[in-house]
Amino acid sequence: MIGAFAIPRPVAVGTLGRYFAQRFVTSFASVFFGIILLVGLVDCIELMRHRGGDGNVTMFTIVQISFFRVPQLGEQIMPFAVLIAAMSCFLNLSRRLELVIARAAGMSAWQFVAPVLFSAAVVGTLATTVYNPGAAMLQEKSKRLEVQAFGGAQSGLQSTGAGFWLRQKSADGQSIINATTSSEQGLRLGGVTIFTFDHDGHFQQRIEANTAVLGPGFWDLEDARIYASNVLPVVHKTFSLKTNLTTAQVRESFATPEAVPFWDLPSYIETAEGAGLGAARYELQYQKLLARPFLLAAMVLVAAASSLRFFRFGGVQKMVLAGVAAGFMLYILSKITEDLSKALLMPPTAAAWTPALVGALVGVVALLHQEDG
Repeated sequence: MIGAFAIPRPVAVGTLGRYFAQRFVTSFASVFFGIILLVGLVDCIELMRHRGGDGNVTMFTIVQISFFRVPQLGEQIMPFAVLIAAMSCFLNLSRRLELVIARAAGMSAWQFVAPVLFSAAVVGTLATTVYNPGAAMLQEKSKRLEVQAFGGAQSGLQSTGAGFWLRQKSADGQSIINATTSSEQGLRLGGVTIFTFDHDGHFQQRIEANTAVLGPGFWDLEDARIYASNVLPVVHKTFSLKTNLTTAQVRESFATPEAVPFWDLPSYIETAEGAGLGAARYELQYQKLLARPFLLAAMVLVAAASSLRFFRFGGVQKMVLAGVAAGFMLYILSKITEDLSKALLMPPTAAAWTPALVGALVGVVALLHQEDG
């Protein structure tokens, strides 16, 4: 009987592994899409509260704007969704005594954590290679819709700061450009105000336009209004302003790395470095996306270290709080390393991979302490 039981044991372990992985994926999908739905609802309500009184904007347009930009917010909450989902998965397995049965069958904690680790790494890989490009594309659609609907005005959960500033030179003199919104990685601006000066630095005119699109050697302005001293304002449906800025320079000034799809980041880094511009922000984003599968796996290790305690031993609440606290500490660490990298005080590769390595180390040490003493 013992020999007969031992023969199908690897199959049983594989079956249990697939079962644990399925439970984790189901839990992650519920947590992640639940948070996404909540964030989208809050964003839509805020957008309607700020801009819903505009008679030219329909309810469908507002919902579209929120729907298109929420996926990118989901990238920021994905590690926490994995942490909560893994903790929920392990706690439910423990509460239903399934982990007890697995241990009685001869499985160690590492054997039923491994399938969840693999699932988290697969989720992270798909998030980097598939989800991120889709979220970036939807974010650009959201910005274009916002410019068309609100004429570049700030809205919703978007920042309400002074916008984007840029200084340029051309054959006609110097210009200072301010834009409230930026899309297409800075090649299309909304809510544009331009101050022009001659070669001696004397103010010439102020130009306001709904949008500005970068062309070869000029900015193409739409619905431009030109204000000059002692002259009545002049309105132009389209107006061209000369510039010496290149695409790489504009992207470096206006484009946020988060808006660049994963597959386009290497070319952006190469273009920025070829133009003599700093590419640290793009390189940091690229390394963060590469490290995402390992960061999600580290979150699973942290969750396992705080969720595998048997209910009958007590102290589960404290362990769960410790796991949540560890997750927030990793988030704080990631923000600190990002700021250090942006200040050129830390290499982008080290800044991106440090949180994943620290989280994995903490989780492994805690599990070793619990399982092997």
